[in-house]
Amino acid sequence: MIAALFLVSIKALIYICQPNEVLIFSGKNRNLNGRVLPYRIIKGGRGYRTPFLERVDQIDLTNMIIDLEARNAYTKGGIPISITGIANVKIAGHEPMLNNAIERFLGKGRAEIIAIAKSTLEGSLRGVLATLTPEELNEDRNLFAEKLVAEVEQDMTSLGLVVDTLKIQNITDDVKYLDSIGRTRNAELLSSARIAEAIAHADADVRSAENYERETMAKITAEIAMAEAEAAKLLADAQSRRAAVVAEEQAQVAQMVAKAKAELMVQTARIEQVRRQLEADVIAPAKAEYEAMEQQARANVAPIVEDGKARADALRQLSKSWTEAGDKAREIFILQKIEPVIQQLTDTISDTRIERVTVIDSPNSGSGAGMDPRKLIALNEQVKELFGIDLVDKLGNLGGSKKSESTPAIATSVNFNPVTPETTPPPLQGQ
Repeated sequence: MIAALFLVSIKALIYICQPNEVLIFSGKNRNLNGRVLPYRIIKGGRGYRTPFLERVDQIDLTNMIIDLEARNAYTKGGIPISITGIANVKIAGHEPMLNNAIERFLGKGRAEIIAIAKSTLEGSLRGVLATLTPEELNEDRNLFAEKLVAEVEQDMTSLGLVVDTLKIQNITDDVKYLDSIGRTRNAELLSSARIAEAIAHADADVRSAENYERETMAKITAEIAMAEAEAAKLLADAQSRRAAVVAEEQAQVAQMVAKAKAELMVQTARIEQVRRQLEADVIAPAKAEYEAMEQQARANVAPIVEDGKARADALRQLSKSWTEAGDKAREIFILQKIEPVIQQLTDTISDTRIERVTVIDSPNSGSGAGMDPRKLIALNEQVKELFGIDLVDKLGNLGGSKKSESTPAIATSVNFNPVTPETTPPPLQGQ
C-alpha cells in the first residue's frame, strides 16, 4: 500500500513535455547570462517538480492561423484600398524570445494570443501600405509581404512570437482606381491586337496577289512554248513536202510566227496591265485599310486612356482638397450639399398654399415669457445669409405658380405670432 502511494506521488511529480509544447517550472530562480529568472524551462523530455516549492504551467507551440484585414487603408498618394491576408504565427521555441512569450502570455488562452498578434500585424500592415502605391501593391505582392514581415519582426520579437508565413490574398479598392489602371492596359493590348490583325490581313492580300501574278506568268509561258513547238512541227512537215508547197508552208509558218510574236507582245502587255490592276485593286486598298484600322484603333484607345487619367486626377484632387480642408472638410462638404436638399424639400410641397404660419411656444420653455419673434427673424436672416434662401419668401410663394383661373387670389402673409398653450391659434385664412 505504501509502495503504491509512493509510486502515485512520484508520477504526480514527474512531468513529460511533448515536442510541441514547453513546460515552465515556477518557484526556483536560475541564472541566464547574468539575468536571474524565477522559473526554469523544459522543452522536450521530462522534468521533476519539487513538492510545495514549484508550480508547472504549459505553453502550446503549435501554429496559429490569423486572418488579416485592412479596410479603406490609405496608400502612398492617398488612395484608399482594402487588403485581406493570412498569417501563420507561433510562440518562439528558443530563448530569449521564449522568455518574452512566457512573461507576456503565461496563463492566457490561445484566443487572447491570436487577438494580440492580429492587432500587431494589422497595425504594421497599415503602416507598410502608407509607403507603397496601389500599382506596387498589385504588381509584386511577395515584395509587399516581405516588407510587412520585416516591419513587424521587431514587434513580434518583443512579444516572443514568430511569423512563419504571411500571404496577401486579395487587394480591392472602392474608388475603382485599380480598375482604371486595368482598363488602360487592356486598351493598349486591344490596340496592339487590332494592329497585328490589320498587318496580317494586308500581308495575306499581298501574298495572294503575288501568287496570282506568278500563275498568270507561268500560263503565258506555257502557251508560248506550245505555240513554238507547233510551229517547229509544221515547219518540219513543210520541208518534207514538195518544193511546190514549201513556199506556201513557209508563208503560213511565217504568218503563225508573226502571230505568236504579236500574241507574245499582247500577253506581255496584259501581264503589265494585270500587275498594275492588282496593285491598284488589291495592294493599295489593303494598305489603306491597314492604315485606317490602325488609326481607328488608336482613336478607340485614346478616350479610354484619357478617361482613366481623368478619373485618377479627379480622385487625387478630391483627396488633396479633403486634406487641405482639415477638420472642417466634413462641414464644408455638408454645407455644399444642404442647399439642393432644402430646395427639394420645398419643391415637394409646392402645390400647398400657405397664407399664415403661427408659431406656438412650448409650455416647458422655462422662462415663462414665450418665444421672442425677433429670434425667428434673426433665424430667417441667418438662413438667408448662409444658404441664400429666404424662408418667408419661400413660404409665401409655395403653390403660387400653379393657381388656376377659378381660384381667387388671396394675399399670402407669414406671421410669427407666439401663442401660449392657453390661447387657441387663429385658423388659416381661406379655410
